[in-house]
Amino acid sequence: MLPPPLIPLSDFADWQAYEDAIYAIYLETVAHAGLTFCGNPVKVRYMPKTKRKGYGFWHLISEAPDQRNRNEDDRIPDLRRCERVRWVAWCIQNADAGTPGFSWWENERWGETHVVIWAEQHDFAVVLAKRQTAQGPRFYLLKTAYCLRAHTIRKFRKERDAWLAAQND
Repeated sequence: MLPPPLIPLSDFADWQAYEDAIYAIYLETVAHAGLTFCGNPVKVRYMPKTKRKGYGFWHLISEAPDQRNRNEDDRIPDLRRCERVRWVAWCIQNADAGTPGFSWWENERWGETHVVIWAEQHDFAVVLAKRQTAQGPRFYLLKTAYCLRAHTIRKFRKERDAWLAAQND
């Protein structure tokens, strides 16, 4: 299955025009799209805002300078993430539908249960955090999405296979 087309920076006059365009696409395809996963809504974080754009957007299109740095102000835009903004909804919808080539599993990170969605043929992942409201209904919070490197692919395959095996026990 082919992914949505990339959104290259070279199609725009400057970074600001590009940033505004991919933010509009993010709002349309993710934040305001009414996405669901396993029958539960997928939501995004809006606060704290950066340059009048929601937190979830910045976390989606950028990466920390190193894994120990948790300061959001230090994050650096990643053009591979930026040009794949349309892929986020595509991955969630295909994993939810059980489309071949898309897998998902749960893991624990920093005391949270995450769902990792992997578009295997495209080495792209989306991460959702499971959330429960005070009233009880569950939802998923979009955490991030990124392109995978070779060592991450090996780690993902091992983690996914172990989780799936545990589900069948």
